[in-house]
Amino acid sequence: QVQLVESGGGLVQAGGSLRLSCAASGRTSNTVYMGWFRQRPGKERQFLAVRRWSGLTTYYADSVKGRFTISSDNGKNTLYLQMNNLSPEDTAVYYCAAGTTCYLTYGCYSNKGMYDDWGQGTHVTVSS
Repeated sequence: QVQLVESGGGLVQAGGSLRLSCAASGRTSNTVYMGWFRQRPGKERQFLAVRRWSGLTTYYADSVKGRFTISSDNGKNTLYLQMNNLSPEDTAVYYCAAGTTCYLTYGCYSNKGMYDDWGQGTHVTVSS
């Protein structure tokens, strides 16, 4: 099992930026890819971005492409999400997750059921 702890959330004005971090510990050697999701109030958890730990594959949801950037520091077992040009619609709880099963397809990586371990989430509030 992998333990994931997100940080970096907070309150930001529209147009601003935030960088979220996700520190992984435990059986990290089994992790093949890590992703970011978010959940708005009353909505389902939504895929945002994923990165294979090798760094060779990265996917983004269309809704955040060009504004959000996923990256990692493998030496620190940490995943990041740089979020720019934020809007009130980005207000949500942001989660990181780790998985082992997916290999090639966006459809697999964007499916929250294909992730084995989840963090507790970090709140992001964007004011207008």
